[in-house]
Amino acid sequence: MQRYIDFRNNLDLEKLKEPSKIIKDGGIVIFPTETVYGIGTNGFNEKSIKKIYELKKRDFSKPISLLVSNMKMVKMVAKDISDLEYALMERFFPGPFTIILKKRKVVPDILTANGDTVGVRMPSGEIAKKLIEYAGVPIATPSANISGKPSGTNINDIVKDFEGKVNCIIDSGESKLGIASTIVKVVNGVPNILREGSITKEEIQKVSDKYRTNY
Repeated sequence: MQRYIDFRNNLDLEKLKEPSKIIKDGGIVIFPTETVYGIGTNGFNEKSIKKIYELKKRDFSKPISLLVSNMKMVKMVAKDISDLEYALMERFFPGPFTIILKKRKVVPDILTANGDTVGVRMPSGEIAKKLIEYAGVPIATPSANISGKPSGTNINDIVKDFEGKVNCIIDSGESKLGIASTIVKVVNGVPNILREGSITKEEIQKVSDKYRTNY
């Protein structure tokens, strides 16, 4: 049976213990982040990740990013992190910022489209962050929409596509930002923006320039 949790008027984070267990056990939960709504599952569970691809009608050649709640979790899924990558995370985590890092073997290949890198983001939204903390695992989370449609910012739009197909829906009203995260990959010491969101090219350049000055 699909569970529905309403946080629009009363934010009781204790209620996230149930959906976090659903995620840890490989179930699928739709939940708000500060950017857009996400559809997430245990980032180490290959079978559940495959189901998210199928529900979204997402091409398996498109990787899915991981949401983490702390730097320990970043190191759990990524390796060989450079000083500049650390500087960018220090500046923009938690927030609407995804960084592409070299992945560890523990990350399923299906999540990264068989690539050797993984997108990592630490959300600043209370609900998303607490959900990850309670689950104790990184959450594989693309936006809660059918591929090709606009990213979901309101549960009413999302429910039409996923009603009865997920284990739990968490509703907190309209998304705060309503725009997906900025995605950055550092190549040869230079941050490349793969998708610009609310964090701008200029903000990222400032961190890069400061890093060069210090080193």
